[in-house]
Formats: sequence, structure tokens, C-alpha cells
Amino acid sequence: MCRNIKPLFNFDPPATDEEIHDAALQFVRKLSGTTKPSKRNEVAFERAVNSITKCAQELLNSLETSQPPRDREEVAAKARARTAMRFA
Repeated sequence: MCRNIKPLFNFDPPATDEEIHDAALQFVRKLSGTTKPSKRNEVAFERAVNSITKCAQELLNSLETSQPPRDREEVAAKARARTAMRFA
């Protein structure tokens, strides 16, 4: 899995539309092997991003859990601590 795609489910506050779009964009970039499509492929690239964004939003809205929502700041702090240990 791409390291730049982060879990978006069960957070307080919930994932924003922008975060979901960014994850979809990263996914399409990974699949296509390019960060910026050529002019010829631009429409197909954007169509894929929009389609995956819509599907991801639908998925996140339909998932259920009995776990309490995770705190974004707490998860981010743990990630920063792991990064500091990794690159120390």
C-alpha cells in the first residue's frame, strides 16, 4: 500500500472531502505511475480521480464500527514520534 494514503475512517472530526479527494488522487497516481498526466490522458486521469473519490466517500459513509472515534491530533502525534525515531 502506498505510504501516503492514510486511513480516513472513524476519526473525530470525520475526513473532509478534500482529504478523500487527495487519497483518491494519490491512488490514481500510484496506479498510473505518473504524478501529472499528459494532456492526452488528463481527462481520463481526472475522471478516475472523481470516480474513486465518489466511491471512497460512499464507502466511508456506509462503514460502521463499535469503536469510539480516534482523535486526529493523537494519531498525528504518534506518527510524528514514529518518524522522529525512524530518522533519529
